[in-house]
Amino acid sequence: MHLETKAVFLDMDGTILNHHNEVTNNTKRIIDQLRAKGMIVCIATGRSLKEVYDDARSDLQVDGIVSSNGMIVYQGNDIIAEHSLSRELINEIINKAREQEVYYELHPNEGSCITLNQDKAFVIDEIREPKPEEVGINEWLSRQAAIEKDIQWEDSVGERKYSKFYFFSRTEEKINHWIDELNELKKQIDFTTSTSSNHNVEVMVAGVNKATGIQHLLDHFGLRPEEILVVGDSNNDIPMLEFAGYSVAMKNAPDSIKQLADEVTTYDCDEDGVYHYLKNKFLSYKQPG
Repeated sequence: MHLETKAVFLDMDGTILNHHNEVTNNTKRIIDQLRAKGMIVCIATGRSLKEVYDDARSDLQVDGIVSSNGMIVYQGNDIIAEHSLSRELINEIINKAREQEVYYELHPNEGSCITLNQDKAFVIDEIREPKPEEVGINEWLSRQAAIEKDIQWEDSVGERKYSKFYFFSRTEEKINHWIDELNELKKQIDFTTSTSSNHNVEVMVAGVNKATGIQHLLDHFGLRPEEILVVGDSNNDIPMLEFAGYSVAMKNAPDSIKQLADEVTTYDCDEDGVYHYLKNKFLSYKQPG
């Protein structure tokens, strides 16, 4: 298996990011080392490109990025695949989110996410202290950062292209009800939903996910799915875990994700799990004799 591996695709949250949304020195080092040996290393994330670099250190270098769960794919500075949500779907979903007072961020293909000014009060209220015990600290910190500096509050969505919606709730009950609402809407307008925790859901174009995004990079590099290894930890990683020649789940992943993977890391994302796994698999050699 590992002799065939020519490219590695890494999720971000809960994978190369620890629970304080940091890429450690060890993680950066192992990525640099693999690339120096000729391995292609890419990120496959639900984050938009701006969100990637909000938390990924500026000195982190990779060969490609699948962003927004496959909605936009980058190789270097070039966009090699791009999708955008229809204006009909955007308007319909914002109206429904307003009725239900659901926290939302609308992410453009380029630049900062937006939320409409008229929805500001209930969006901010969703991030009121104290943090609910069941909400992960990484997601809570990201939402606090969104409220404080990342969200652009706008009067209208304007004419830009948008890659995804992100929705959050401090309670599982509310987000599950919202997911039910979205599933009903799917009967009228086709789109894809994906979750990365029990407190969020994202909306993308129908038929788009991390695996479809990875395929664009494989086409670019001339690789087959059998030649890649992927590492992830949550539901939005399922398409790529099922797609890749070899799949790895993080120790901190739920059991449902671990059961889909060929292997599980020994360490979690707060213990440099990706670093230890990749170092052991690709850079550890027995001394001869």
